[in-house]
Amino acid sequence: MTDESTGNEQAVLECRGVARHFREGASTLEVLRGVHLEVRPAERVAIVGASGSGKTTLLQIMGGLDDPDEGEVMVNGQSMHGSDEAAKGDLRNRYIGFVYQFHHLLPEFTAEENVAMPLLIRRENKAEALRQAREILGRVGLGERLSHKPGELSGGERQRAAVARALITRPELVLADEPTGNLDSGNGEHVLKLMLELNEELRTSLIVVTHDHSIAKRMDRILVLEDGVLRESV
Repeated sequence: MTDESTGNEQAVLECRGVARHFREGASTLEVLRGVHLEVRPAERVAIVGASGSGKTTLLQIMGGLDDPDEGEVMVNGQSMHGSDEAAKGDLRNRYIGFVYQFHHLLPEFTAEENVAMPLLIRRENKAEALRQAREILGRVGLGERLSHKPGELSGGERQRAAVARALITRPELVLADEPTGNLDSGNGEHVLKLMLELNEELRTSLIVVTHDHSIAKRMDRILVLEDGVLRESV
């Protein structure tokens, strides 16, 4: 997916010496210790590691949902942690899409409304936001399910709607935390293939936290988080 042309482009995401620790009684648990990472436009990166190794914590810090104790994260050249919550939220909304193991769709809204939500949060025109939602839902095979609420969709359909929601803003970066972990193999493959196709078409960088090495092998790079340190897989 990467090529020589990406080498001269500004990194979509940079982690500079990111550290995070938690207090456990009288002791301190170092979850992340000086993590450095640079992700280029359209690059696909997998992060693997044992359960409890800090993969999700790192992803949350990358997305500005948690703050590091040391270091900083740069998204599109802007510091994710050097601003107030409103500015941080704006940065997330403009540059980052999230896909989780569980879809986190809002149960009271239709698929169309859920997918349009990131544009509505930007206060974009409602009719246009819904039009774009219909378009991308059609792309992910849900064009006939626009008015269905999450409870009326299958697990695979809900996750495809979540992918559509993550990509409707055409973000620079998608952060995915075990995006197929709650699906059977057939639906999991469908969702992964969809994410990879859209990554290629939209040139959206993709960081996937996964325990599944068959998924990791389909990325450009595999990084291993172990003892708080992020290393290239050998």
